[in-house]
Amino acid sequence: MPVDYSKWDALELSDDSDIEVHPNVDKRSFIRAKQNQIHQQRFERKNKIETFKYERIINDGLLNRINSLLAALESHSAEAEKRSPDEIMFQAIMESVGDSENDTPPPRPAGVHSQETELPTYSKMMAVLVDQVKEKVDGDKPENRFEAYVAEVKAHQAKIQGLQKQLLAELNELEREEGRKITSESIHTGFDSSYVAKPDHKMASESKKKSTKKETFQAVEVLNPKALANQNPLKHQDSQQSSGADADVDEPEEADDDDDEVEASEIGKKFATIKTGDYRTCLQFISEHPEVVAEKETDGLLVLAFNSSIAGADDFSRQCVHQALLLQYCRALGRDGVGLFFKRITTPGHQAQKVFFDDVNSTYARIKSRAKEIEKQRAQEEAEGAGGVEQIQLHAVDPGTTINIKIPPVTSDDPEEVKAREMFNSFPPGLQRALESGSLDEVNKVLGKMSVEEAEEIVGQLGEGGMLSLEEQIIDATTEEGQKALKEFEEQEKAAQHAALSEKYADDPE
Repeated sequence: MPVDYSKWDALELSDDSDIEVHPNVDKRSFIRAKQNQIHQQRFERKNKIETFKYERIINDGLLNRINSLLAALESHSAEAEKRSPDEIMFQAIMESVGDSENDTPPPRPAGVHSQETELPTYSKMMAVLVDQVKEKVDGDKPENRFEAYVAEVKAHQAKIQGLQKQLLAELNELEREEGRKITSESIHTGFDSSYVAKPDHKMASESKKKSTKKETFQAVEVLNPKALANQNPLKHQDSQQSSGADADVDEPEEADDDDDEVEASEIGKKFATIKTGDYRTCLQFISEHPEVVAEKETDGLLVLAFNSSIAGADDFSRQCVHQALLLQYCRALGRDGVGLFFKRITTPGHQAQKVFFDDVNSTYARIKSRAKEIEKQRAQEEAEGAGGVEQIQLHAVDPGTTINIKIPPVTSDDPEEVKAREMFNSFPPGLQRALESGSLDEVNKVLGKMSVEEAEEIVGQLGEGGMLSLEEQIIDATTEEGQKALKEFEEQEKAAQHAALSEKYADDPE
């Protein structure tokens, strides 16, 4: 009987190695920001679902009381000509009053309408509705006042029924969107069963012997092996300033973030000394030292290639890249990856040779380019005699102005504010927290951790989104602090004027 795997179509898988980002953007921070965005959208969607469900419950309770009021009014339609319509309306209200125990709406779920301090009772809601009906009837001054009461109550009934249909449609759409993907919350235990078999010592010992021989070359098979080769383990190791990855201030360091401590082991260094193209020696070395086919050894050899390129040993650097990618391909090709790789690489005219050597050349070119950039940066720093790194900082040029921070609202109908909010949500989490604090110093701390290019782009987005504004500083000269500030301001103005005159006479001594 065939197995139906269609239920797993909703399972969303992602391969982080396939993600391409800008060179100035840290890949790990970008992936973490995308994950946070997905979790935030999922949280907001669940909150909307709970809100719509709760609003429908409240509307159902109110609709039942409106129906009761309407039925009570229509039951006295025969008395409309003899009695006052206002008396009949009051009597209908008294007859439609429900049980006092059910007058309080159910408690709100967590996070639903949290801005409201207290939810009114159904009797208060009905009182407001009756006041609106009376106000409308008094304003219209109809000939038949009783029929006007009935018509207005029916209008409110139709309005709430229409709202219920709209909420139901939006709720169904949100639940359909929520059920499209399988998440960890959707996973549950279906059937629990266990079976314990008596161990066969003979078969167990044989399988153990076989496993010790083959487990060496077992590896995880990935969808895109070439994408693994494009990963650069040199996470700005020699750069004193990172990109937007460090923009998350007050963020705890991850326990597994040890890329800066990667280095080639002794076995890896011995493997790197094997000449390029001597595949028989490489295969013999891997057979004698199977532990060299490990991810940390590949990373260590790439770091060794990088350091060798900086030191000027280009030939040895290329050789380290070749050996590192050789181990990586053996590991990525699966259980029999070692034998499969050497069989393909030694077969004349095989397509695998071109793919492998193109990968080696491109990886070495990136390492060499990065090494030249670092050498140029070091030479520039030595020439300038500055130990620091260029940074982008926000300061008001005019001493009489201040820079204020304005966060775009979460909910707004203004297209410009909606666009600014989307721009704000795309910022790194640390930058968002700094902007929400309203402190310019906190924002400068985050900008100081970015590269100059990325910081300039962020500042441009802040100005485009209207999140930064210049305002004139008002000084109250009647207070002691105001007089002191005014004096400092006047001294700064005098110093600026003196500097301008000095520059003018220096350029034009006549």
